[in-house]
Amino acid sequence: MSQDKQKRIGILVGQESDWPNALLTAVNNANQPVIAEFVKIGGTYMNETCPYDLIIDRVSHEIPYYRSYLKLAALQGCTTINNPFTWSADSKFMSIALTNQLGFNSPRSVVLPNKEVEEENKPDSFRNLVYPMDWDGIIDFVGVPAIFKDVSVGGRRLVYRVHSVDELIQHYDESGTRTMILQQIVESDVHIHAFVIGQEKVQLLRYSLADGRYLPELIDTESEKGQMLTQAALKLTQTFGYEINMVEFVLQGDTPYVINSTNPAPIIDKKLMNEDQFNWCLQETVALALDRLQQPQPPRGLLRDLLNNNVPEQTT
Repeated sequence: MSQDKQKRIGILVGQESDWPNALLTAVNNANQPVIAEFVKIGGTYMNETCPYDLIIDRVSHEIPYYRSYLKLAALQGCTTINNPFTWSADSKFMSIALTNQLGFNSPRSVVLPNKEVEEENKPDSFRNLVYPMDWDGIIDFVGVPAIFKDVSVGGRRLVYRVHSVDELIQHYDESGTRTMILQQIVESDVHIHAFVIGQEKVQLLRYSLADGRYLPELIDTESEKGQMLTQAALKLTQTFGYEINMVEFVLQGDTPYVINSTNPAPIIDKKLMNEDQFNWCLQETVALALDRLQQPQPPRGLLRDLLNNNVPEQTT
């Protein structure tokens, strides 16, 4: 944590450039006693002091070491956006199951055992697994075509469309040690992404599959449809406790389906958005970061218990 009156914001990013560069400029020009910079780390000691008061995480879902560092930073009282403990516990299967339990329409989904595991495992490690799997039953439940994808939250890597049992088994055999999910495709030409900042502010954008970017017209959050989507996005985001999140909907007629309830690192890029859409995400994130510096939110769940020392005593 910073020791002087000037607060420090660190940004963890991957290949993106538009959003992080714009955020650094906006924060550093905000006429506040705050400096923003890219996080620089390497080989983190268990008692190493975190120099940041707040870190915005955009890439730990791709680089596991970053997630470990963020957990240490959080233990020291650094505000992390998003909470690395929550993000670690999340998955596409868990989030869609929770979405369904909350009463929202969601695609039928099945999570599958890993095709491969680490070599040191022995045959007895698999005694709980049914073999062979009921591939026909899985396909009958989900339906085809279906999406076969990595269960991890964040990004769109390793996504395949399957049309038959044979295609599913082929992609499954190629999945290695990854945990994969098979999910129903809800056919629709209307894809809407809800960007949620600070669990309060929502921007609804319609995504064009044909153009590979967002349409310029905003969806009115005060309209009947806009209110329905906004309240659903807020409910899901608040349930998970994410500060930044994107909820993906498709519409079949007037019926919304939540196809992804959590994306804590949504792409914010000028190639996808027009200037107004991009600036909304930028300005709301800057406002969120500055507010959380001044008024940190109390940690919840596991992190709260650790910081309050409510952990079981070790036994020898």
